[in-house]
Amino acid sequence: MKAVVLTGASGELRLAELARPEPGPGEVLVEVAACGVCHTDLHVIKGEVAFPTPAVLGHEVSGLVRGTGAGVTGFADGDRVAGSFIMPCGACRHCVRGHEDLCEPFFAYNRLRGTLYDGRTRLARPDGSPVWMYSMAGLAEYAVVPATAVFRVPDGLPLRDAAVLGCSVFTAYGAVHNVARLRLGETVAVVAVGGVGSNIVPLARASGAGTVIAVDRSPDKLAAAAELGATHLVDAAREDVRARIAEITGGRGVDVAFEVLGRPETFELALDLLGDGGRAVIVGIAPAGVTGRIDITRLVRRKLQVLGSYGARARTDMPALLHLVAQGVIRPGQVITRRYGLADAAAAYAALDRGEIVGRAVVEVADLD
Repeated sequence: MKAVVLTGASGELRLAELARPEPGPGEVLVEVAACGVCHTDLHVIKGEVAFPTPAVLGHEVSGLVRGTGAGVTGFADGDRVAGSFIMPCGACRHCVRGHEDLCEPFFAYNRLRGTLYDGRTRLARPDGSPVWMYSMAGLAEYAVVPATAVFRVPDGLPLRDAAVLGCSVFTAYGAVHNVARLRLGETVAVVAVGGVGSNIVPLARASGAGTVIAVDRSPDKLAAAAELGATHLVDAAREDVRARIAEITGGRGVDVAFEVLGRPETFELALDLLGDGGRAVIVGIAPAGVTGRIDITRLVRRKLQVLGSYGARARTDMPALLHLVAQGVIRPGQVITRRYGLADAAAAYAALDRGEIVGRAVVEVADLD
């Protein structure tokens, strides 16, 4: 099969021939229709997050089931599916108590070693030399995914759009529903409305937020956020964000600020935007070792909360999310603004790195609809 391989520390992405993978016990083989272009992959490409190479990236995948391993039931050849980027083992101490977003084997094996949970990658070059997997390694014609992370997509949703459900929408859902736990009428700021932030906007509105303020430096991203339901727009390149949000909220600040970029200055901004008792939900991934400052006295006296949010709970949240899609509350295609072929994946990540992608880009691998 063809796959896009990250060849080494240089960050080069190269189209290559790999052996077609085979699913092991408890796994599903997916013929890939599309794969989302995520900033987390970009951190790996740029060497800001350690990961073994050569590797195949890509963790937002949709496609058709083309085989199952031993013990897998409930899937048939040709089923239309999407995968969640967090692939829970289902048996570790976190998974069994419902915290699949903390799955120990996922982090110990996949995120650190590039394997699945038997310690082996499913990818190899034709000569048998291993190629490591970032999540399900979706920038390829075929991907192997644990069955715990595969879900049927609603009829009528094109597979070319469904890919973004597995990370950008999934991560936004976890931040809004599991971590922020938004309440009716609350005031929200979304700091950075890129791939994930743009999905937080409609999910916050659907959860009953009365005011949703989009903050970004890109007029195009702000305009897109307005289409997705933002009630107010703040251009951080032209306005004093703190003063403008104080004006919008009558000096009270927001109940919840989502930080979705992973930079010290936006981390600190999110905290500054909070009113008394407010919650800062930190979603953006930063390069390893990056830190942000907190005013400890204000944190304590004003009863602020700083909450980390990484993805969501696959087996609980993906079905709920897919229900919202089926009801038309979430429309994945609305956030996709650029589409690339597999051979152009490097160009997609270069555009992402330059800040040119509004919403989400996807790599379309095959027309399977």
